[in-house]
Amino acid sequence: AAAAELGYRPNAAARSLVARSSRTIGVLVLDLHNPVFAEILDGVLAGVRARGYSTMVVTGGSDPALEQTEIDKLLEFQIEGLLLVSHRLSPAALRAIATEVPVMILTRGDVTGRGIDTVCADDRLGAHLAIAHLVGLGHRRITHVNGGDNPVSAERERGYREAMTDAGLARHITVVTGSLDDGGGYRAATEALATARPPTALFVANDFAAMGALAAIADAGLTVPGDVSVVGYDGTRWGSLRSIGLTSVAQPLADMGQLGADRLFDRIEGRRSRARHLRLDARLVARSTTGPAGMRTGVAPS
Repeated sequence: AAAAELGYRPNAAARSLVARSSRTIGVLVLDLHNPVFAEILDGVLAGVRARGYSTMVVTGGSDPALEQTEIDKLLEFQIEGLLLVSHRLSPAALRAIATEVPVMILTRGDVTGRGIDTVCADDRLGAHLAIAHLVGLGHRRITHVNGGDNPVSAERERGYREAMTDAGLARHITVVTGSLDDGGGYRAATEALATARPPTALFVANDFAAMGALAAIADAGLTVPGDVSVVGYDGTRWGSLRSIGLTSVAQPLADMGQLGADRLFDRIEGRRSRARHLRLDARLVARSTTGPAGMRTGVAPS
């Protein structure tokens, strides 16, 4: 009551100096505009708050130099651990950071080193699920709109190529370069639909880009799924809206964030010393953007 009357507020900086603990976790988010990262961040925040810790969230806007600058600032505030919701940093930069604080990387499992743990989805398996779904609907001309030059997109493209080959459709393998946003999805889908033998289905690198692909199909005067079926990736909440109904390979996004926070605290509290790399299963959620091949014409494409 006296504190409220006097307007007293505890000094966290002074308290951390006395306790030699900031009870703060630094979080770098690659892109705050991407709904995937927002859903993962929800899980991270829940896990951190459950331990009574605070967070400091920064973003580098996909610029490795700016990411490093922001992380340096977090380290100046004596954070006790760093959680990266994807990143553009080099392996050498990450290993250097891990000599100062424990590091947890979410969505990517390609960087290893002492003090670095990772949690990601099995993106190759997810791509196999998408292609198996479309092949089961009778599709053969399945084009992949990739997510550009990054490790996650590379894994999804690798899974697409493997799945098409396993299904006996190697001659139909077609990859169009896009990006992990709606603009890139629109441009790549427009390019794919302009070919002499356009695809009957698109497997798009993520849900955000799939929104652009859906717009490109509509602008081409075609229907979904009557003319072209579309599968996205990530399983974002807005993709499940009835007005969109996007078929997607769903990752456990919030669970991934919370699990990453839990594993980071395991390391902070000294319960683990060896690196741990967890790869979670995805699942395909079929909605209204996929249907049988030749649905509109009644003739299955060859």
